[in-house]
Amino acid sequence: MRLIDSHSHFDAAEFDADRDAVLARAHAAGVTDQIVPAIAAAGWPGLRRLCAGTPGLHAAYGLHPMFLAEHRSGHLDQLAEWIVRERPVAIGECGLDFFVEGLDRDAQQVFFEAQLALAREHDLPVIVHARRAVDAVIASLRRVGGLRGVVHSYAGSEEQAAQLWKLGFHLGIGGPVTYARAARLRRVVAAMPIEQLLLETDAPDQPGTGHRGERNEPAHLVEVLDVVAALRGVPAAEIAQATTANATALFGLAARPAR
Repeated sequence: MRLIDSHSHFDAAEFDADRDAVLARAHAAGVTDQIVPAIAAAGWPGLRRLCAGTPGLHAAYGLHPMFLAEHRSGHLDQLAEWIVRERPVAIGECGLDFFVEGLDRDAQQVFFEAQLALAREHDLPVIVHARRAVDAVIASLRRVGGLRGVVHSYAGSEEQAAQLWKLGFHLGIGGPVTYARAARLRRVVAAMPIEQLLLETDAPDQPGTGHRGERNEPAHLVEVLDVVAALRGVPAAEIAQATTANATALFGLAARPAR
C-alpha cells in the first residue's frame, strides 16, 4: 500500500537528530510522500532546502495563527513572492485558533483571509488550522470564495464537515481518531464521503493512542489508516488507495516533476 501523509512538520527540530532513520521507517510503512506545511516566514528557507533535497517531501508555505507574534504584514508580500518563485503544493499552514489564550482574533483573521486570497489568486489549495474556530473558518472560506483545500486535524461536527465538503474542503484525520473517547470524530469519519478523507500525522505532534507521550512520526500513519478502515468497515487497502488518490489530486502531485 502507498500512503501520503497530508500533514507532517518533518522540518521540525524534533527530527534533526535522526531524520534519515525516521524517513526510512516511513518508507518501510508505505508512506512515500509527505506534505510539509510551514508555520512562520523564518522557517521557509529551511523547509525549501529539506524538500528540495528529499524526494517525496512537498512544501507548503504559510503563516500559522499560533505563531502570530512572529508574523509581520510584510511577510504576506514575501509569501506572494515565494509562491510565484517556489511553486509550492499549497498555502499553509494558516487558519484560526480560538483555543490559545492571548492570540488576537482580529489579527488572526487578517492574516488568514489574506492567505486565502493568495490561494485563490494562484489557484492553490490551502491547509487550514481550525481549533475551536470551525464556524469562523467556514465563514471566512465563504467570504473569500473560490477555494479548495483541507481542514487538518479536524475536530468539528458532522454538519460542519458537510458544509466544508460543499465548500471544496477535505478533512485531515490523524492520531486523535485512534482514541476510543473521540466519539464525535469517529462518527464523522465513519459517515463522511470517502472523497473528502485525507490521512495525516501532524508529526511530531498528536501521536495516536499507542504512542501517547512520545514523538509522533509519519510511519505511524498506518495506525490511523487501520482505525479509519475499521470505523468504515472496509479493508485498509481500500482506504489507502482512496486517500492517496485524494491527496494526489488535491495537491497536484501527479503533475509535479520527479526529483
